Order: sequence, then structure tokens, then C-alpha cells
Amino acid sequence: MGNDVLERVEQRLAKGRLGGGQDKIDRQHEQGKLTARERIEQFLDEGSFEETDGLVEHRCSDFGMGAKKIAGDGVVTGHGRVDGRPVFVFAQDFTVFGGSLSETNAAKICKIMDLALKVGAPVVGLNDSGGARIQEGVGSLAGYADIFLRNTIASGVVPQVSAIMGPCAGGAVYSPAITDFVFMVEQTSYMFVTGPEVIRTVTHEEVTMEKLGGAMTHNSVSGVAHFAARSDTECLASIRRLLGFLPSNNAEQPPARACSDPLDREIPELDGFVPADPNKPYDITTLIRWAADDGDLFQVHEHFARNLVVGFIRLAGRTVGVIANQPAHLAGVLDINASVKGARFVRFCDAFNIPLWIVEDVPGFLPGTAQEWGGIIRHGAKLLYALAEATVPKVTVITRKAYGGAYCVMGSKHIRTDVNLAFPTAEIAVMGPHGAVNILYRQEIQKAADAEARRAELVAEYQEKFANPFVAAEKGYIDEVVLPRTLRRKLVAAFALLATKRDTMPPKKHGNIPL
Repeated sequence: MGNDVLERVEQRLAKGRLGGGQDKIDRQHEQGKLTARERIEQFLDEGSFEETDGLVEHRCSDFGMGAKKIAGDGVVTGHGRVDGRPVFVFAQDFTVFGGSLSETNAAKICKIMDLALKVGAPVVGLNDSGGARIQEGVGSLAGYADIFLRNTIASGVVPQVSAIMGPCAGGAVYSPAITDFVFMVEQTSYMFVTGPEVIRTVTHEEVTMEKLGGAMTHNSVSGVAHFAARSDTECLASIRRLLGFLPSNNAEQPPARACSDPLDREIPELDGFVPADPNKPYDITTLIRWAADDGDLFQVHEHFARNLVVGFIRLAGRTVGVIANQPAHLAGVLDINASVKGARFVRFCDAFNIPLWIVEDVPGFLPGTAQEWGGIIRHGAKLLYALAEATVPKVTVITRKAYGGAYCVMGSKHIRTDVNLAFPTAEIAVMGPHGAVNILYRQEIQKAADAEARRAELVAEYQEKFANPFVAAEKGYIDEVVLPRTLRRKLVAAFALLATKRDTMPPKKHGNIPL
């Protein structure tokens, strides 16, 4: 092979590595953004990236596009390693035609997604695109649909992660929406179906891009995004951390790590941690961190539906998914957003063999017309369905309140939870004592000489009977009432016991979750 051939190949590759040119690279940097190749370089283990289709060019000749061809055509695709484990990645290059999706660069993305499914490795998409390439018309739209199909087929087979690192608008938003986790970068990324100009024209609303579809909007208001990062670098590091908790595919177990945190470590602070006053809040994440290996909790959806905490920890070096009511926010009630947040997280964990720890302190479902008219029945049923459907090991710990239907939903023994533990402070009842007394003894209280004094007596009697875990324990609904200080040891033992658990669902194509 002549040197001229080798030089020609290298020249074409080098030109492709420059993307849209140095001036556009500089503009990307001025906006606080890395280029597509810089992002891949920071994301993957050093020197592990293997590029595919680096010489692909678009095939459009309309609107003068025949004279505007750049190797790679606006998306960098390939595979590499994260912590030594294989990962497939694509990064849209905003310096080339604004990162717009063409028929050919969609084909590049589909190719690595197909290969990821065959070999069983995660797919990470780094999105930074102006949308469909208008010059190609329906060809670019077909490319989006081809990607959507693969997102759907890959769902529950390999982990899919989307990072929004620039614009993502119109039809482009639906690929990230199907994936398992969405990361956004503050001030430089946004997502929306229709932009501020269209909204202004159609509905006469005035809104900025940041308020309409910025990182914190989607992290705290819509729930579309799960993580917000302050920079591209922080975003990529967070994705690496997330992947460290996950198996490569649904046929594998999550990765195990060496654990130096004593498995029988006691937590004396927990003995008095849950307040005796049922109306006093406390931060459930403190309890979770105390129990976890090295105090490490990786929260998911941290800014959305803060009355429910979900995330990943490790116990004895192995990944566990946590879903916990948060008494420090809205008293830990379940509402529409919390139910949807919890259901999606539970279904992800179940799909990828990640055991579940349910931490329960829930006074019930949030009352009110907004919740009822918004469909709390339907949305609450999603969480119930997800937890009942899950066949991975499930351990529930009731720290305080477990009232009404919310008791049933939050990993009760009745929906196939394997191990159910309770603190001595647990209260398991149909409702709180004041509400129960008002219903049970309404007439007696009305007839009493001192109604308030009699109500207080009856509340105290009800609390004595139900403001404890013993009635449920006597019926076998609670397996053990544990000393709070022993929580870590009990959890480690329970999940070790359940490591070989086998459970199945009846043969069917799929269930019909109440969407």
C-alpha cells in the first residue's frame, strides 16, 4: 500500500476531526461547551475510544448541500470503556451543520445501538443539536423514527443514558425521553417540543428558553431530566459514576466492589433519630447514608417530587436501589409526581436486577381537588403496579408512619416484599389517630361533657393500640421489629439471603400498567 493512500486517509480523518472548523470550535468554547470529541475524550477511559463511521458523508444534493460535505457528518460515534467496562457512545457535533440530524448520521447512531444490543453494553448519547436537517426533509425525520424504535427495543435490555449538552428541540426530545436517565447542563442546555417563538405566536405567552426548557426547569418542574450539572465536565463525570452502579445489560448482575465498611457496623445515632412526635420532620437521606457503604448515596431525580427519595447505594459492595418517603418534605406523602418518579425508578431497577430497599414513613396520599382531578388514583396505581410487579429482592423498613393505602403500596408484605422490618417507632394503621377517633367516636365525643378532653383520651387509646408495629407483627405482616442501631447489619443479612431469590410472573406479552 502506497504512502499516498495512507496520507490521503489520514488527511480525511484529520479534516473530519476538526468538525466545522476552528472558528466554530472556538465559538463552542466561548459558550462554555466542549466539542463532541472533547466530551467523548473526557467521558471514556483514556485512550479507549474506537471511532466508527468517521468517513461517512451525507448524500443530500439539494440547496447547495452537495458542495458542503464534512467527514463524520455532524455526529461522532463509536465505543470505548468506562472503568474498564465497554460502553457505546455517540456525540452530536454542533460545529457541523449545528449538529442537525441527517439520514446518514442517524444511520451511524442506529448502527452503534444495534451493536450495543448484540454485545450487551450501555448506550450513552451526548445531545447537542439544532434538530432535523431541514434540507433533507422526510429523510431526516425517518432518521429520528429509526432511533426511537431502537430506543424502545433496547429499553430494559441495556442501560440507555442521554446527556443534553446544548439544544434539543422538536422531535429530537423523544429519544432522550425514552432512555433511562437524562442529564442536563445548567445554562447551556435546553429541551422543548416547541420554542418560545412558537409559543408566543400560538398562546401569546412570553417565556425564555431557560425557563421553558432549561436544566432546572426539567429537573424540578417537569421531571423530564434526572440530573443537573454545572458544566460539561461535571455532567460527564456524573454519568461515569452512574454507570458504576449499573450492570452492562439485563442478563448480568450489577458490578460488585470491595467493601471496607464493616458489615456489622452499628449506628447508635439511629436509636433516637426518628422523632417521637409524629408531626416532627427529619431527613430520611441521613438514615440512608448511615446505613450505606461509606455513607454514599447517589440520588436520582433529586430536585423533582422531593417528598420521595430514590437513588443508588451499595451494601457489602453491591448495588441497591432505594425508594424512601421524605418526612422533611410534604411530610413524605405520596402525590402524583412522587408516584410517577418512584414507579419509573422501581421498574428500571427490576429490569436490571438491582435489589430494592423501601424506606417507609408515609401518612398517606396527598388529598385535594388538584390531586384527584389530576389523576392521583391512576398515577398512584403506577407505583403500586411497579412494586408488585418487581421480582428482584425487596426489603422494606418502616421507620414511623405506614397509613392507609400508602402502607399497602410502599412495599408491604402483601405485594410480595420478601423481608419486612419495622422500627419500634413504627405506626401501622388505616389512618392517623386523630382522624380515626373523629370517625369512630364522633357521637361519643359530641355527647361528652368535655369534648376535647374525651377526644384526647380516645386519641391516646388509639395510639396505644396502633402507634406501634406489634399488631402487624402479630399477624406476620412484619417479620421483625428491629433496634434502629442494627439497621445496616439487618439489611446486609437480608440482601445476602435474597441474593439467589427466584420469582416469576405468569407468561404474557406484557402487563397493562395504568399509564
